[in-house]
Amino acid sequence: MGALAARRCVEWLLGLYFVSHIPITLFIDLQAVLPPELYPQEFSNLLRWYSKEFKDPLMQEPPVWFKSFLLCELVFQLPFFPIAAYAFFKGSCRWIRIPAIIYAAHTITTLIPILYTLLFEDFSKAVAFKGQRPESFRERLTLVGVYAPYLIIPLILLLFMLRNPYYKYEEKRKKK
Repeated sequence: MGALAARRCVEWLLGLYFVSHIPITLFIDLQAVLPPELYPQEFSNLLRWYSKEFKDPLMQEPPVWFKSFLLCELVFQLPFFPIAAYAFFKGSCRWIRIPAIIYAAHTITTLIPILYTLLFEDFSKAVAFKGQRPESFRERLTLVGVYAPYLIIPLILLLFMLRNPYYKYEEKRKKK
């Protein structure tokens, strides 16, 4: 596989990631910060099912710090998703490099405390978490598996933007 084909495969992966992130953000994540009357009962039921099935304490009773991450997702990330999807599906859009690096760094930074909380928080003693919670290490790992792609794909994006020669170097424009 040539360099161009490999780059296009990664760009398509990233494009799919950003397209898939739009409905997840709109219909699931933002229920924690937007008024409930904005959502049809089916979406509320979906969130309740997910929260109970995966015992996700962050989505059942979102703590304030988690809501702040979701607010950032609404204000900064959601507008970026269609732009990034366009750039990566179109391909060869060098202008996406800096915004993609900013997005990736921001997302990775937010996922670290989320994953740390899911892995190490003693939910039985935590006042902020009142709903169902993961009780076994296996349940914690399952929940981490739900969140992990939102760390792994931005990490791939960051490395791709920093290391891929196509995105790393811009052609110098000749001055006339």
